[in-house]
Amino acid sequence: MINVLALIVLLTFSARLPSKAFRTQSARSESQPQQPTIKALIAEGPGPKFKDKLMLFGQFVGDWKIQTQLFDFKGNMTHHGDGYVHFGWILYGTAIQDVWRGASDHPKNFGTTVRFYDPKIDAWQCTWIDPPNQIVQRLVARKVSDTIILETTTVEGGYPERWIFSEITPESFRWHSEESHDGGKTWILTEDAHAQRVVL
Repeated sequence: MINVLALIVLLTFSARLPSKAFRTQSARSESQPQQPTIKALIAEGPGPKFKDKLMLFGQFVGDWKIQTQLFDFKGNMTHHGDGYVHFGWILYGTAIQDVWRGASDHPKNFGTTVRFYDPKIDAWQCTWIDPPNQIVQRLVARKVSDTIILETTTVEGGYPERWIFSEITPESFRWHSEESHDGGKTWILTEDAHAQRVVL
């Protein structure tokens, strides 16, 4: 009985406090900065320090519809279909992140890339993250004539591999990947995607 009575007194006393407690909490919210959220990842545009260099990939910021084909080493198409890619500025405009969803008939054909310009090598450091296939791949990207070439090695076998942006216009581009099993003498096409910009 005493415990029940004490609980009633406590609840009655607490019921008289909300307005003051709310004002105190509101004052704290106004005087203290809010805790960061995932929105802090997003940036509105390129940072000023390397703005010109950042536009190598900055030109792709936006939303794209893609048509993708995947091939085996004999040149046979194994998967195909529509997908999308979204590019956006992140980390105070120092980097770009994209989200890829490739051939629609391939349930594991998606992932994300984080890219930033590295002035020490005058090139881009890129990391591809592919959770469905448990893959993390490092690449280095450079502008070569009218194309962008990202160089790496294959996850299986350690063969030379390159990802290429070509046929680039403000409204479209081609992206394809290829690998070599003979030291770069010949290249095998493994994936081919054609992108069209989408205006939302």
